[in-house]
Amino acid sequence: MATVQSKQVSARIGGFFFVLPSIIAIAIFVYGMIAYTFNVSLTNRNSASVKDIKHVGFKNYTELFADERFIHALGNLLKFTGVFLVGTLVSGFIMALLLEKGVAGEGIFRSFYLYPMAISFIAMGTVWRWLLNSSRDGDAGGLNLVLQKIGLGFLQNDWYLSPRGAMFAMAVPAIWQMSGYVMALFLAGFRGIPDDLREAARVDGASEFKIYRHVLFPQLSPTFLTVLIILGHISMKVFDLIIGISGKSYVTDVLAVYMWQVTFDITNFAKGASIAMIILFLVAIVVIPYLRHVNKTEREN
Repeated sequence: MATVQSKQVSARIGGFFFVLPSIIAIAIFVYGMIAYTFNVSLTNRNSASVKDIKHVGFKNYTELFADERFIHALGNLLKFTGVFLVGTLVSGFIMALLLEKGVAGEGIFRSFYLYPMAISFIAMGTVWRWLLNSSRDGDAGGLNLVLQKIGLGFLQNDWYLSPRGAMFAMAVPAIWQMSGYVMALFLAGFRGIPDDLREAARVDGASEFKIYRHVLFPQLSPTFLTVLIILGHISMKVFDLIIGISGKSYVTDVLAVYMWQVTFDITNFAKGASIAMIILFLVAIVVIPYLRHVNKTEREN
């Protein structure tokens, strides 16, 4: 008995030392950097030439919420997030529903839907910059040219140059890229539901609509929550897509782009760190409840 316990202790110690390098790396380069950034956000490092660094408390944060540019970037981010979440969830779910019903050449369709995920946001942004060309009529290009050729010229748009619709236009490429990923998650959720549940519902006389409404869809709640969390944290820190399409434009400004400009172009490190911490806080609002839900579910099981 003592020998068995000794082996178990040795295995645990060995396992601990096996993951110790990862623990140290995460402690330094994740949590250590977060702590350092938070500390900088509480100082007066508003330029690279500041030598007398002092802590000023939450002054940088209060000043941010009086900054028109910050409020504008935050509003843009919320618009982008809303359109991106709804568009990606709806399109991905519909594609999964169609494939779940069974179609010929399903593997080809899956690959076709998932292909956009293989493209980086910055490369995709370069392509969509051309597709969202705002030129019209004789100078039209990209989507405006397509609309003109098919007789829908009245739908030509300024796309990301329009102050009102810029963030809606920005969400279109993101929806196009992530819909296939959402489709794959929902399709896996559908395929993970036992066929016995469907057969039992059919025996009870339920129609196909009621089977989906009352049997299948409720089983997809964990998948829906997972998708919502993943998409939410992606949208909160969007940066490369915006840069790839419109660059550092005020019209399409979001928090990550504003943070980059403040930190590296203006070298206001304290303000940039404050924006970074706010982005982290927004992501945490989305992720932490999900992690608590997962831990609770695992304990119950």
